[in-house]
Amino acid sequence: MASPAAHREDTAPAPGPPLMEVTDLVKHFPITRGLLRRTVGHVRAVDGVSFTIGAGETVGLVGESGSGKSTVARLVLRLLDPTSGSVKFDGQEIAALSQRELTPLRRNMQIVFQDPVSSFDPRMTICSVITEPLEAQGISSGQQARDRAAELLDLVGLSSRDLDKYPHQFSGGQAQRIGIARALATNPRLLVCDEAVSALDVSVQAQVLNLLRKLQVELGLSYLFIAHDLNVVRYISDRICVMYLGRVVEQGPADAVMTDPKHPYTRTLAGAIAADPRTGGGTRRVVVRGEMPSPSNPPPGCPFHPRCPQAFDRCSTEVPAPLPAGEGGRTASCHLLDITAVNGKAVGR
Repeated sequence: MASPAAHREDTAPAPGPPLMEVTDLVKHFPITRGLLRRTVGHVRAVDGVSFTIGAGETVGLVGESGSGKSTVARLVLRLLDPTSGSVKFDGQEIAALSQRELTPLRRNMQIVFQDPVSSFDPRMTICSVITEPLEAQGISSGQQARDRAAELLDLVGLSSRDLDKYPHQFSGGQAQRIGIARALATNPRLLVCDEAVSALDVSVQAQVLNLLRKLQVELGLSYLFIAHDLNVVRYISDRICVMYLGRVVEQGPADAVMTDPKHPYTRTLAGAIAADPRTGGGTRRVVVRGEMPSPSNPPPGCPFHPRCPQAFDRCSTEVPAPLPAGEGGRTASCHLLDITAVNGKAVGR
C-alpha cells in the first residue's frame, strides 16, 4: 500500500466548523427478563463517545469486535436513537429530529456495509439496486435514474453493461463497488464505511481502498471508516479514534497514533501489526491478554485495566478522563498520562 501520509496531503480537511460533531454519545440497550419483560440491567454499547469529522476528512474508528464501533455508525446516521448525547451534521442537531425531518438529511449521509449482497434484494437488477434511493428520495426515476446508475457504475470501475445483471453474478469486490455506487447515488457528503473491506481478500481490499481515496478527492467526500484492522484504518485515515468497551480511549493524527501510541490498548494493537510476519514484522503476533469484559457488566474504573500490563490501584477505581497526549489534538484516556505516583515513580505527560 502507498504511504498514508501522501493521502492526507491530498485530502486535507477544509478549514472551518466540522461537518459532523459527536459529543458524549451514549447508547444503552435494556436487558429484560420474565413474562413482564422487566428491565434488569443494560448493555452499555456506547458509553460517552466524542469526535469530529471535518469536510473532506477521513476519521478511522478501530477496535476489537464488541467495542461499539458499528453501534456508533448506526447512531450517527440515526438508524438507532441515542440514549443521550449529541450528533450534529453541518451544525444541525439530528439526535432529536423526527423521521420526516430526517428524510432530506439522509441524502447527505449514506452507509457502505461489510456485506453489500445481504442488503441487496436478489430479485432486483443492479439498476434497480442503485436507483432505489433515487426513487425513495424523489430525486429521479425512469430513464433519468437509469442514466445516473450507469454513470455511477462507471465511476466505481464497472460498466453500464452490468445494469441488467443480478447481485449473484458479481464477485465480492465487484459487489462492494456496487454498494459504493448505491451509497453515492444521492450525492452524499458523508459516507460511513462499516467494515467495508473486512470480508475481502487483501489484494481486493487494496483496490477498494484506493477507489475510496480516489472518490474522496474527486467528490470531496468525508468518511467515517470503521474497521478492526489498524493497518487498514491507518492507510486511509487522516485521524484515528481507538475504541474499547464503548469508549474512545485514544484519538489523534493517524501516523502519530500508529507510530507513538499513548494508551496501552493502542500500543497492543500497534504491536500486533509490527509483530505480524505478513507486514514484515517479527515472527510472533502480540495479542491482548484475556477477553474483553461484557458491556452489560463493565469493570469499575478504566475499562481496560483488567487486561492492562501497566495497571495500578487508581485504574481499578477511577475512570480516566481524556488527557492531552501530543500535537494535533491528540488525547488518550489513561492515568499514566497524569502526573501521579505509580509504583513510587513520577509519570508525566
